[in-house]
Amino acid sequence: MAVKGYYGKVLDINLSSGEINTLQIPEEDIKRFIGGRGLGTKILWDKLPGPGVDPLSPENALLFMPGPFSGLPIPSSSRTCVVTKSPRTSAVNPKYEHGSTVSYSNMGGFFGPEIKFAGYDGICVTGKASKPVYIKIIDDKVEIVDATKFWGMETEEFDNALIDELGDRKFESCYIGPAAENLVPMASILNTAARAAGRGGTGCVMGSKNLKAIAIKGTQSPQLGDHKRYLNLLSKVRKSFRENNTEGVEWWRYGGTANVLTTSSKNGTQAVKNYSEGTYGEIKEIGAAANREKVWKRDFACFSCALACKKSGIAKGSYSVMVHDGPEYETGTMLGANLMISDLAGLQKLIAVADDYGVDIISIGNTIGFLMEAYEKGIIDSKYLGNIELTWGNVDAALQMIHKICNREDIGDLACRGVKYMAQELGQDTNKFAIHVKGHELAAWNVPVHSDYWSICYATSNRGACHMNGGNTSGQNQAALRDSLAACNFASGWYRNEISYANFLSAITGLEWTDEDVDRAGARIFTLEKMFNYREGFTRDDDTIPPKFFENKFTFGDHKGAIVDKKAFYTNLTNYYKERGWDIKTSRPQNETLVDLDLSFTIERT
Repeated sequence: MAVKGYYGKVLDINLSSGEINTLQIPEEDIKRFIGGRGLGTKILWDKLPGPGVDPLSPENALLFMPGPFSGLPIPSSSRTCVVTKSPRTSAVNPKYEHGSTVSYSNMGGFFGPEIKFAGYDGICVTGKASKPVYIKIIDDKVEIVDATKFWGMETEEFDNALIDELGDRKFESCYIGPAAENLVPMASILNTAARAAGRGGTGCVMGSKNLKAIAIKGTQSPQLGDHKRYLNLLSKVRKSFRENNTEGVEWWRYGGTANVLTTSSKNGTQAVKNYSEGTYGEIKEIGAAANREKVWKRDFACFSCALACKKSGIAKGSYSVMVHDGPEYETGTMLGANLMISDLAGLQKLIAVADDYGVDIISIGNTIGFLMEAYEKGIIDSKYLGNIELTWGNVDAALQMIHKICNREDIGDLACRGVKYMAQELGQDTNKFAIHVKGHELAAWNVPVHSDYWSICYATSNRGACHMNGGNTSGQNQAALRDSLAACNFASGWYRNEISYANFLSAITGLEWTDEDVDRAGARIFTLEKMFNYREGFTRDDDTIPPKFFENKFTFGDHKGAIVDKKAFYTNLTNYYKERGWDIKTSRPQNETLVDLDLSFTIERT
């Protein structure tokens, strides 16, 4: 290949037929979409030539996409983006029964690098196996293996059982739990016990294919374009990490994203009591300092990462539980502050059980918070919930709801579909406190404070509500770029000036990239996702935020009275479309914009 740093092929597996092939990737696609999220979206576009495909049908593609940084010892660059058509989202005015958005979910760990070591730029899975299977990959030797005996295992038990089955700890794997097997739409994919592609129902799609796991190991490495330049950049970025150790690296090692639990609460940006408030009075009980003192015993890192933001230990108290990772900011907020839970051991139990089921903690915490508010308002009662007294702060009740949702039992069969579905089922203006965008539940960052940023961030995210989306065009382009390179957002501040993403990509590929080039690639990737969604029936009507943010004022904390100005929001949205070159009435990217971004191929298919 003229483009170095790639193999130019994606492993292509059809579980219905058992066919195993390699999909050759055109060099132009590599140059335009880079890898990870971008290249995954382009392959998904090609695999699904028209709208309305059922996300849980064999026709849908499930892609595991590392980027060009993955597998190289570039600090904090081991991400894998799982790309598919979402089983979570739907349009306000649907054109198709199964119209839904693109879904991309990013996980760290060691799985993505191993894909590169095995000689692939990604893995694409289509079809549906006739019985539970897992895929075993050793370089170019690929097998589809019976996994019937593993079906029903929770993630921790399965992780250990698969290692025993393979008899080799050099394999890296990702897998689903019972939630995905039960086709819970908010199910996730996990690897290394606690790293998750949690958002957008990726696990549900994997479960619909009867695919329990992928286990992979390899012995290869792609040829680099300018190895000497790459080594020079690598030396400099490592030095930068060392020199910024006190103010940067140590902060991450101390508490990871849990450091932000207390500061977000003080700043009024935390999801509290189903987003009714932005500040939680008892946040210190579950924050980083409390966990560091009472729970965490070990810090651990992803492949080639100095930050070691993951934590493990043992929680003791109301529950005794082994902690594989947590709380992070999102898990600590969504199953803690959002539910008014300050019992640290109880919070750790909720996180551990949710991970064992393999379910998106952001969405399930949001859904339980919605039901708690409906319970408080008298719209539902304990009988409706199967004799659960779903009061604020009630750990046992929240735990019972997790079991019901992940097993699709009684109320869980409805609730597993998320807050948009539940609001439609319940009526009685429950849509006013159903916190979602396009059917995808919001993460743990509340909107009214800094609303110009967060409102646009959530409203325009292509996978539905996403806190990693960026609140302006530049931030969105950069997020799409990082997800395509396999770079971790947490370390992005180290990659600037000479040691920029553009210079690393130039050294890897042998092509010269400027900062403007990579920003343009990010814009191209984001716009292709938008075109996928528009083709599926999503318009400006879907680019909004929940009514609660326009109607509910905070009553507690330093930001008492905060609310989103509705007129300002829609003015900002219109200005956003203008900056993007999108139609301000429909939100469709203008043809001139598509041509300028080398996306002409999308015009005739929308």
